[in-house]
Amino acid sequence: MTETPSPSPSLTGQRVLVVGASSGIGKAAAQLLVRDGARVWLAGRTTEPLQALCDELQAPCAQSGGSVSWLRCDAHVADDVQAAVAEAAGDDGLDAVVTIPGGGNYCPILGYDDDRFSAEVDNNVRPQYLVLKYAGLSMVKSGGGSIVAVSSTASILSSQYLAAYCAGKAAVDQMVRVAADELGRHGIRVNSVRPGLTETGATGFMFSTEPVLKRFLEQQPIARGGEAQDIGQVIRFLAGPESSWVTAQCITTDGAIRCGASRTVRISRAGSWGRLISTRSSAESCGS
Repeated sequence: MTETPSPSPSLTGQRVLVVGASSGIGKAAAQLLVRDGARVWLAGRTTEPLQALCDELQAPCAQSGGSVSWLRCDAHVADDVQAAVAEAAGDDGLDAVVTIPGGGNYCPILGYDDDRFSAEVDNNVRPQYLVLKYAGLSMVKSGGGSIVAVSSTASILSSQYLAAYCAGKAAVDQMVRVAADELGRHGIRVNSVRPGLTETGATGFMFSTEPVLKRFLEQQPIARGGEAQDIGQVIRFLAGPESSWVTAQCITTDGAIRCGASRTVRISRAGSWGRLISTRSSAESCGS
């Protein structure tokens, strides 16, 4: 017999900053945080989708007692991150921060332009570091909080043609562990979520390419692609009080694709994956 889940603990009055909130996983996390009564600040580089999401969440806020605001923040820019943290923290301090920015491009490992490789690693590490740093400094002053970073199963599994992305996400997970170790004495918890193949604007082409999607799903005991809400639920757990004894964890949310590691996708460049990549990047070089 399936039991009805207990209601989520209230987040009423808690101040939460979501960096990378305008779409996908960030949007899903913001929706759940607002649902449970949090005061949420949406941050990102593009103002139009932030404003649209802020408008969309006004009705849920009225029901839950939460609130929502938005602010522009380029998470690669330290001054922007400092300003976003200061605004969301106010005089009372932040209770939780969710940081999502990152991404990558397909390229054979021998084909990267040297500087481009470093830039793509940095694209995944620097934003997470800046948010962790400035949110952490704020939380030290206010007495603690929760920091949730979004990583990827690419941090632990080989993803062909995504070497820079894999390296950056692995760095995020290790940074999370070190930060949790250092900041626990200040009452700060630091965790990451590792999504598997999750349908967002950035991954839509993979879901629309049937041979690629089929090969992924063949490896998963739960044979469906992930949805943003699947990841948002885990973020909501880590941000809230029900995870008060959880820190330094990298929680994989992927339909258990790791169970199929012994049959990991190996698609030659002449196969479906190679044809897909050839339409998105040069086979010889992946420079600018």
